[in-house]
Amino acid sequence: MRIRVNPIMCEAHGLCAELFPEWIRLDEWGYPLINPDSVPRHLEEHARRAADACPTLALLLERD
Repeated sequence: MRIRVNPIMCEAHGLCAELFPEWIRLDEWGYPLINPDSVPRHLEEHARRAADACPTLALLLERD
């Protein structure tokens, strides 16, 4: 699984980085910078939680 962000939908709430700091950090304006690697299986639940919590539905989960 990989995480992708839709930059047009993202409004820099930062919730994703709070919920999944192992994979997502924020730039100086609060927009997510996402690790481009595949999310390890043991962290997939964290990725789902971050995507589900996004208020603008800007995080997308993709199967490898």
